[in-house]
Amino acid sequence: MNLSRQNLEKIGLAGTDIPEEEIFNLPEKIVQFGTGVLLRALPDYFIDKANRRGIFKGRVLVVKSTQTGDMDAFNRQDGLYTIFIRGMDAGVPVDQHILCSAISRVISVSHQWKDLLESAANTHLQIIISNTTEVGIQLVKESIFQEPPDSYPAKLLAFLFERYKVFNGSPEAGMIIIPTELLTDNGGKLKSILMDLAEFNNLGQSFSDWLNLHNRFCSSLVDRIVPGKPSPSIKKQWEEQWGYTDDLMTVCEPYRLWAIQGDAHVSRVLSFFTADEGVVITPDITKYKELKLRMLNATHTLSCGLGYLSGFETVVEAMDDPLFESYIKNLMLDEIGQAIPYSIPENEIREFGTKVLDRFKNPYLQHHWLSITMQYSSKMANRVLPVLRKYYELFKKPPELISIGFAAYILFMRPVKKESEKYYGTLNNQYYLINDDLAVHFYGIWEEGRIELIVSSILSNKELWLEDLTMLEGFAASVTRRLIGFIRHGTLHEIAAYKKPGK
Repeated sequence: MNLSRQNLEKIGLAGTDIPEEEIFNLPEKIVQFGTGVLLRALPDYFIDKANRRGIFKGRVLVVKSTQTGDMDAFNRQDGLYTIFIRGMDAGVPVDQHILCSAISRVISVSHQWKDLLESAANTHLQIIISNTTEVGIQLVKESIFQEPPDSYPAKLLAFLFERYKVFNGSPEAGMIIIPTELLTDNGGKLKSILMDLAEFNNLGQSFSDWLNLHNRFCSSLVDRIVPGKPSPSIKKQWEEQWGYTDDLMTVCEPYRLWAIQGDAHVSRVLSFFTADEGVVITPDITKYKELKLRMLNATHTLSCGLGYLSGFETVVEAMDDPLFESYIKNLMLDEIGQAIPYSIPENEIREFGTKVLDRFKNPYLQHHWLSITMQYSSKMANRVLPVLRKYYELFKKPPELISIGFAAYILFMRPVKKESEKYYGTLNNQYYLINDDLAVHFYGIWEEGRIELIVSSILSNKELWLEDLTMLEGFAASVTRRLIGFIRHGTLHEIAAYKKPGK
């Protein structure tokens, strides 16, 4: 039996807590750019929970901007999907499944662009959410009158311009816009891009004033480990247990946080925040952002290539190895934790770090290292580089464990094959996809041959790092030494050779 609205009554007979019929009649209050598992398991989870409690009373219109992924599954299942929450919460085991009914419909900008523009006339709409990865929030000077525009900011601006016209510039038609992309001040960055795009497209001063004054761009931070689909065997087991099939099944951990920078007005509109303590609306989210961005994300980023090249497919598999677990723990607590570029009490840093380590060890989450390497280069620049700078500011020497992570990044980004504009590396005679916009750049660099020149060329790339990292005393030499060791002896040998100072 397929998961669908029509089959809900039959599914309910199996003991599943199904959504009430009245939820399907709620108006669309949110436009969400992105169909990814993080949005489905975090914002949409909170919205569904609030609707079930009669708090928010609104559903989500999802906009699919990419060609990848299965949009048909959303249509077949009427936007319904199962969230499986597994792990520990305050020492208590959690094994819960929820039928999420937050999504009203999904439209594709490739084929339903006009449908999106028509939705701008919906008086119930109040909120826009996005998650387009870090590379999605960039200024691309293009016409918003294409059908559709290429970049996410241009698509968003086209929608807002349509809304402005439909409502004759009414202040009440303004939206609360919440990007969840992992960028510092993501709300401010998105607003700045839209203001520049409005000027580029000659949309007029009146529209620019409306955009600036009557739309709220709220920076936000999302934190939940969401590997996505379960393994085929686990999926089959669950489907047999609960009596229905679900092609959008999503697995996540119990921990959840959505920190949103806002005031009393934002809190009133985002009334769903009262349904779960995981939603925090506060005037300043910097502390939440820095802890998550550095302790969890920077650790993931510095470890993902290393973990994959060491033969571990998942995070939990690597954490089960004492050597690799020690590397991650020392990297997080002894180097990253000491160099967070924001003043946070040490006890809070170590407490958060301990929780992250426990989350990494969650045996129910099959979080694949290879999936974390997506857009590896931009993640290194945004998540790791501020820590590296701060470490040098404090200690005036290269951080050894971060150097290991940089060396693994460079080695992972060694393309050996190009096929249909895609680049592949190799490990144990098996090809893996380098899912990074800079793969073509590395393809040329690795042809230089000498490791010292390769490292120097990559670290001195100011377009990527916004500075020349070879100017950090000893850093290039430290990375080069580790990279040569990886090539000669393997990654695990080099990790084992690392000795903490004084130990």
